[in-house]
Amino acid sequence: MSDVVTHNRNAWDTAVSNGNIWTQPVSPGIIANARQGKWGILLTETKKTPRSWFPEVLAGVDVLCLASGGGQQGPVLTAAGATVTVFDNSPAQLAQDRMVADREGLNIVTVQGDMRDLSAFADASFDLIFHPVSNVFVPDVVPVWKEAYRVLRPGGVMLAGFMNPLIYLFDVALAEEEKILQVRHKLPYSDVTSISEEERLALNGPDSAYEFGHTLTDLIGGQLTAGFVLTDFYEDVQPQDLISEFAPSYIATRAVKQVNGDQ
Repeated sequence: MSDVVTHNRNAWDTAVSNGNIWTQPVSPGIIANARQGKWGILLTETKKTPRSWFPEVLAGVDVLCLASGGGQQGPVLTAAGATVTVFDNSPAQLAQDRMVADREGLNIVTVQGDMRDLSAFADASFDLIFHPVSNVFVPDVVPVWKEAYRVLRPGGVMLAGFMNPLIYLFDVALAEEEKILQVRHKLPYSDVTSISEEERLALNGPDSAYEFGHTLTDLIGGQLTAGFVLTDFYEDVQPQDLISEFAPSYIATRAVKQVNGDQ
C-alpha cells in the first residue's frame, strides 16, 4: 500500500499539470472578498460549507487544511484571518497554495505527507481541521480520524467531506455507457483489489489516482471511536452523475473534540 501513496502523489501532481478543477487556485477577487469577511468554501462538490460550522471570528484560529492542497480553501481561510497550515500528499498541490500566498501576501505553512500520519505536528496543535473529499485516496480511513483527534485542541472542530460509499457498489462502465445501475462490488471497495489494473486503466487512464470506498462504519463510526462527537451533517450530489439522480454522492460532517471528554 506504500506504493499507492507514491502513485497517488504522482497522480495529483499530474492533475495539477492538466488543470484539474480541484487544483486551480482561487482568484485575487475571491481573496479580496475573504479579507472583507465575504467567503465560502467547499467540503464537497457543490454546497458551500455552512458558516455556522466555523468559529464566528477566524482571527487567531489555528487551522489545518488536511489533504486540502490546491490553492483553494487554505488561502481563503488565511485571508479571512485564520492561521493556516496546509497538509497534502502532492508537492504540486502544495505549490499552488504557496503561489497564492506569494501572489496575495499571505502567510501559509505547507507540509507534505500522508494524511494518516500527522506526526509532523504535536498533540493539540490546531483549533479547526478542514478535510474536504480526499480520504477516498487512502486504503484505510480510521487512522485519519485518530490523528485528527490527536492534533486538535479540546473543543476543536473537524469538518470533513467524503464520498457516500454506495457509489462504489455499481459497475462504472455500465453506468457511463448504458446509463444502467447494476450492483457489482462489495464494500469496502478498492481499486487495487476490487477490479483488475487493466480495467482501472481502461476506465480512468494511467494518470488516475487509486480510489477506495470505505464503509460508513469507518467513515462515521471511525470518528466516534476516535473520540469525536458529531454535531451536524449534510449531503451533496455529483452533477451529471447517474447515481446522484437517486441518492447523494457526498456526506459532510461536523465533529467536535469535547473538552475533558464530556459527551
